[in-house]
This record gives sequence, structure tokens and C-alpha cells, in this order.
Amino acid sequence: MASDLNFVEFVVEQIQNAGAIRHRKMFGEYALYCNDKVVALICDNQLFVKPTKSGRVFIGKVVEKPPYSGAKPSFLIEDQIEDSDWISRLICVTEAELPLPKPKPKKKKIKR
Repeated sequence: MASDLNFVEFVVEQIQNAGAIRHRKMFGEYALYCNDKVVALICDNQLFVKPTKSGRVFIGKVVEKPPYSGAKPSFLIEDQIEDSDWISRLICVTEAELPLPKPKPKKKKIKR
């Protein structure tokens, strides 16, 4: 089941204080970016935050589940989505620990 854009926009609103937040539709689901780093996925209207050591410490008792079949487990965030301060802090500590994305190679121009 694809995620609902209304749910995605609600989550984005909840984490807007974490940094530069944007979302991108991918295969019917969504990736969430904070400061140009993918920090979470929304699949089947559920929020899955990338696992980090800092995130694990921040959350405490972590629920892990893969966001889709064949994926690595991520932190499944359920009731805490309602707490904007809490979820924003989680996104901040997650983003701080993740590496910057690798630059994409430039496409070569084809001479004709």
C-alpha cells in the first residue's frame, strides 16, 4: 500500500524544526531528507528512521522493523510522531551522525 501524501506532510510539519526538511516520492513511498541527508522513510504510512547509535540512545527502547521487504531494519516510530519536539530532536541526532551523500558523477556529454 502506498503512503498517503497527507500523512507525509503531517510528519514533515512535525519535524520542521530539525533543519531543512524535504520529501521525495520513491516507488509509491517517500524518503525524508534533513539538510540533504536521507534520515527516514515513510512506507505504508509508517515512519522509519535510519538507525544510528545516537538515535538508539535517544529513543531508549527501540522498535526495529524493515520498512519494506528485503530492507535493513530501521527504527519504527509510532506514537512519538505526535510529539513535535521529541521527533525533531530524534531527526537532529540522526542527521548529525549520518555522512554527507556522495556526489553524483557528472554525466558525459555525447558528441555528435
